[in-house]
Amino acid sequence: MSCLIVRRARFSAAHRYWLPELSAEENLQRFGPTTRIHGHNYTLLVSMLGPVDQYGMVLNLSDVKHVIKREVTTQLDLNTLNEVWPEFQATLPTTEHMARVIFDRLKPHLPVVRIQVFESDELWAEYQGEAMQAYLTVGDHFAAAHRLALDSLSFEENSEIYGLCARENGHGHNYHVEITVKGDVDPRTGMLIDLVQLQQVLKDKVLLPFDHTFLNKDVPYFAAVVPTAENIALHIRDLLEEPISSLGARLHKVRLIESPNNSAEVYTESYAPLL
Repeated sequence: MSCLIVRRARFSAAHRYWLPELSAEENLQRFGPTTRIHGHNYTLLVSMLGPVDQYGMVLNLSDVKHVIKREVTTQLDLNTLNEVWPEFQATLPTTEHMARVIFDRLKPHLPVVRIQVFESDELWAEYQGEAMQAYLTVGDHFAAAHRLALDSLSFEENSEIYGLCARENGHGHNYHVEITVKGDVDPRTGMLIDLVQLQQVLKDKVLLPFDHTFLNKDVPYFAAVVPTAENIALHIRDLLEEPISSLGARLHKVRLIESPNNSAEVYTESYAPLL
C-alpha cells in the first residue's frame, strides 16, 4: 500500500522579472513593479509517494530533510534567484517555474510526485512532473450575507433542512476564494498566465459583484439558486472559465472557504488524486 508523505521547508530569496532583450520601458510595461529586485519568504512543500516499509516509514524524514536542504534551500536561501541556477537565467524565476525546477532537481534523489511553492498565503504554484504544465493559485476575499431557503418551502420546512441558516434576515461570512489555473510555463517568461490580468478577472467577475452584498437579493443568479457554499463555488467556476481561457490558461479548481470549518471545492474536469 502506497502512502503520500509531505515535507515542508522554507527559504528567503530575492528575484526580479527582467528580460535583457527588452528595453527598460518594455520591461516596465510588461512586468510593472516586479522589474525591481524584491524578496519573499517562500514555503516549499515536497510530496513523495511510496510503500510503507517494515519500520512504518516511506522514507526516513531526517534523510529527506538533508536532501532538500542540500539540493534546494541552502542554495537558494538569502540569494537572488536570477543569479543562482542556470534554469533561472534562461527562464524568469516565477513561482510556477520555481516549482518545476525544484521538482526536476529533487527527482533524482527522492520519489517526488508534487512540488508546491508558496510565495505568500494568496499566491502559490504546483508542479506534478507533467512536462511544461504547472498550476498557479491566487486567493482573495469578499464579505457577503446570504440566507439558505427554498421559496417553495415554509419557514419551518427550510429550518428543518438548513437549520439556523434559514433565518429570514440572513447572516454573513468573510468568504475566502481561491482559484487554480493550469497551463504550460512559457520557456522565457516562466509564466503560465499574466498574473495581473488573472487577478483583475477575479476582481471584476467575482469580488466586486459579490462583495458587501446580500447574495440572495443583489446577485441575480441567486434569486433562484440557494447560495450555499457549493452553489457559490459552482457559480464562480462558471463565471471564470471563459475569461481565464481567453488569457491562455485553463481554470482547474475553485475553492470557497465560508468559515474555518466549512469549504467547498469544484473542478472543471475530472480530478485524479495523487493516491
